[in-house]
Amino acid sequence: MKAVLTVVGKDAVGILAKVSSECAKYNVNILEVSQSILQEMFCMIMVGDINGLNVPFGEFSDAMAKMGEEINMSVHVMHEDLFNSMHRI
Repeated sequence: MKAVLTVVGKDAVGILAKVSSECAKYNVNILEVSQSILQEMFCMIMVGDINGLNVPFGEFSDAMAKMGEEINMSVHVMHEDLFNSMHRI
């Protein structure tokens, strides 16, 4: 299974490193990354393999959101099933 992570906020050094390090803590393998800077806003989408996730998905999602708050970023994690359901309508 996969998860889609979005990260948005004011650009700063080390955002990708912080987010990917946090994913590694939960045994999430990053498969794809797309990022851009829009004016001074950092925008990133990551796709991660969550088959090896070492906590329940909700706990991982909450931990990523909390980490985002700590670095003044909006971090949202969406399970692949929900993402696919939203785009089938």
